[in-house]
Amino acid sequence: MDVLIVGGGIGGLTLALELHQAGIPCKVLEAAARLEPIGAGINLLPHAVRVLDRLGVAGDLEAGSIATRESVFFNRFGQLVYREPAGRLAGYEHPQLSIHRADAQLTLLRVMRDRLGADAVVLGARATGVAEDGDGAVVTTVDAAGRTGEERATVVVGCDGVHSAIRAQFYPDEGDPLYSGVTMWRGVTPWQPFLSGASMVRAGWLTSGKMVIYPVRDDIDGHGTQLVNWVAEVERPRPARRDWNREGRLEDFIDVFDDWHFDWLDVPALIRGAEKVLEYPMVDQDPLPRWTFGHTTLLGDAAHPMVPRGSNGAGQAILDAHALRVALEEVDDPADALVRYEKERLPATSAVVQTNRRNPPDTILKEVYERTGDKPFTRIEDVITREEMATISDNYKRVAAYDKDVLRSQD
Repeated sequence: MDVLIVGGGIGGLTLALELHQAGIPCKVLEAAARLEPIGAGINLLPHAVRVLDRLGVAGDLEAGSIATRESVFFNRFGQLVYREPAGRLAGYEHPQLSIHRADAQLTLLRVMRDRLGADAVVLGARATGVAEDGDGAVVTTVDAAGRTGEERATVVVGCDGVHSAIRAQFYPDEGDPLYSGVTMWRGVTPWQPFLSGASMVRAGWLTSGKMVIYPVRDDIDGHGTQLVNWVAEVERPRPARRDWNREGRLEDFIDVFDDWHFDWLDVPALIRGAEKVLEYPMVDQDPLPRWTFGHTTLLGDAAHPMVPRGSNGAGQAILDAHALRVALEEVDDPADALVRYEKERLPATSAVVQTNRRNPPDTILKEVYERTGDKPFTRIEDVITREEMATISDNYKRVAAYDKDVLRSQD
């Protein structure tokens, strides 16, 4: 048995490391001619870091990231709403890592090449379709020069993201990803540490503007400066083009945050300090009825794109990779193994997609916004109780599979 992985993102590279550890030959096809340091920050939650630790890469990732100390919520006036410890400080065995997406991807790529060999990743090979071929499947590809090719394997896994060609072949009438009504502008800015120096901040609410802010690299200049990731979320009636590399314009959103001058952070100065701003609509897709067709299946954003409100997109892809590896190890027939993987992961990820829509962790901020009428409060205890806020947070963790009791039961 061998496996062809379509897509060299975090999910695809993690799957390659899982399969290599299991002794299953594999190859990765990546559409990009080069994997470059683009994008912005992501969070790897404890459940995902646990999987990466078992693969022997968590230490490399932690060295190039920030071990998040706390999740902290503010209203748009900079008033503290709620804070809770994160990662090891919250009692997990593994940390929560805030990391630049490029650092995570390139670290996984380096480790994969070290272990599997440089030829285990084929760059510049964009998948255009897949077809069953007896006891396996064949992927058709095209390169930048327009040359076509074919790659055959026992199993094909579509890890090619929200624009997945594999998913589109199976669901040609699905239509575009569903726009949430919110557009995101992202950037990274060199900045001095704020709050704990390892805080993940969510502030404001979508109706009047919301920010997500956290550091992703430490001491980038030898003088303590961090690289701080920020995401500005604003309700907009029309979505932006879905291109992670689309450049955004400050004038399209900066007015929403111009008066966000807090004693712990000058938000408009942070935004203006970014070298580049990227614009992307907040989108997801309704859960699919199935991922697996013969010897082909889906993984990560190709299977379950979700709005980034729970810091869980990469984490769920990593959990997919581990579950698929286990199924291929334990089930003799590869096609049956893909069905077992789907039965485990499709309902679990569907629950996360729906929860990210309706009841993500930042629902805390929605409650405060609605109960105060978007005005400053005198005492947060008069607005919402700590128990209510903790319940919102704990419910999300349980659905998203990083509740401590869930992790213990999996062990």
